[in-house]
Amino acid sequence: MNFLLRIIINALAIWIAVWLLPGMTITGSEWLAGSLGETGSAVVAYLVIGLIFGLVNAVVRPIVAFVSIPITCLTLGLFGFVINAAMLLLTAWLSGFTPIVLQIDTFFWTALLAAIIVTVVSAVAETLLPDRAERQRD
Repeated sequence: MNFLLRIIINALAIWIAVWLLPGMTITGSEWLAGSLGETGSAVVAYLVIGLIFGLVNAVVRPIVAFVSIPITCLTLGLFGFVINAAMLLLTAWLSGFTPIVLQIDTFFWTALLAAIIVTVVSAVAETLLPDRAERQRD
């Protein structure tokens, strides 16, 4: 249940980043439009990208974050945004092997700004959700 919530939060954060940044697009959901409609195919597309981003954050990000501890300390944590941007670029690359593709134009502006947006939206969504102990009791 927690992983499903993370996928939904990731999809919401990526949707907001795509909505705000002209350099980010998601393509390939047209083949779903026949059976799900335009809105349904867009929701499925964002959920697929959210799933890929969640898997990248669960598998690759801890390794990269551990290796980059010295530079993260030197930059007082700001290097974390660079790591998040790299995870978004890795998600975009991995999505190229699926019918639904996340496209990011540039690393410096688009990916870094998207990383900031995704981080802020994820943090806000996490504060709005009940904490893990309350969810386990219910």
